[in-house]
Parts: sequence; C-alpha cells; structure tokens
Amino acid sequence: MTKPPKPAKLLAAVSAMDAIYHRRSVRDYAPGTIGQAVIRALLDAAVHAPTAMHEEPWSFAVIQDKNLLNRLSDSAKERVRREAQGSDSQHAKHSLELVNKPDFHVFYNAGTLIVICSKFQGPFVVADCWLAAENLMLAACAQGLGTCVIGFAVSALNTPEWKAELKIPAEMTLIAPILVGVPAGETPAVPRKEPEIIAWKSEAPPDDHPRLRKQL
Repeated sequence: MTKPPKPAKLLAAVSAMDAIYHRRSVRDYAPGTIGQAVIRALLDAAVHAPTAMHEEPWSFAVIQDKNLLNRLSDSAKERVRREAQGSDSQHAKHSLELVNKPDFHVFYNAGTLIVICSKFQGPFVVADCWLAAENLMLAACAQGLGTCVIGFAVSALNTPEWKAELKIPAEMTLIAPILVGVPAGETPAVPRKEPEIIAWKSEAPPDDHPRLRKQL
C-alpha cells in the first residue's frame, strides 16, 4: 500500500497575502490521499467564511475512493460531451477537446475530492459556499497543498444516480467540487490583468491605513 506523501510547507509562517499570491490551480498530483486530520482542519477553515444572515448553508462530501473517482470522471466527461453537442461556442469546443483526449482525467488523478453542498435556497447560498471554498483553498495552500476547482464534475454530481451513490440527500445541491492533494511538481504563476476599476467616487483620496500599509 502506497503511503500518502507529506505536504510540503510553503513558508514557516504564512500570511493571508502569502497564501493569496501563492495559491495555484494544480492539475498534476502525487499519488496518495490526504489524512483526516488535515481535511478536518481545511473544513474548519472553510466554515469560518463570511455567510449572509449567519445562515452557514454549507455541507461537505469527501471522496477518497479511487475507483469511484475514476467512474465519476468517466460520467462527468460523458455529460460534458452530451451538453456540448451541437454548440458552436468556444467554451464548448474547448471542453470537448479536453474530454476527448484519451488520457484526460477530470480529477487529474488526485486522491481527494471535497464537494461543498447545500440544501438551502436563497440569493446568497451559492456565494456563501464559494466563499467557504476560497477559505478552504487558501488554507490548503498555507499547508503546502494544491487545490483545483473542477467545474466539469458539477453536472454529473447533481444527477440522482450520483447523489444516491454518494448517499447525498436528493434535496442537496452540489456546488463546489475541489481537489486537494500534494502537487506532483511546480505550478507556475499565471499572469493576471490589472484590476479594472469602472467607478471610484470620492471627495478626496483617503489616506492608506498604517496597518494595511505595513502588511503590504
């Protein structure tokens, strides 16, 4: 039995800004799964996210069964093919190009998938769950772990068949599937555009707060 690799430490003490700027969408993972203690720590970070009306609408499903992840990958790819069929959009074409590659695995062979779900309805539920997802991913980065949001899996995960397989109640909506694992190698930074500010109304430019100036 292969022992799970130990996560590499990013820094001795990681600040919030360190985690934000070092986080990567990792698409190549070392073999093994993440231990329960680490997962529980990540989930605890997730539930400290902001939440509208203090509703805390999130629930979590953790999948670490390799055979199940392989089957879910196949199911997700088939749904992408069906949903993209006949579409001329660039997104659909790119999706088909990816899933039709013989060696493409939706979960990049990672051993752990965490799915953030909710049974609640309301205008802020999805936003709350994605805020929890960001907390989880930044906490994972601070532990030297890689993460990746897997949008391809959302449609398959929300089918009655997969909810039944995972023993997830029918009324739940699976919102944010996130891989967590030890990166197999370095993931280079991707350049980002400068913030596009379309409005900034102020009588006078405010002074930078000294605490913020010190942190940056």
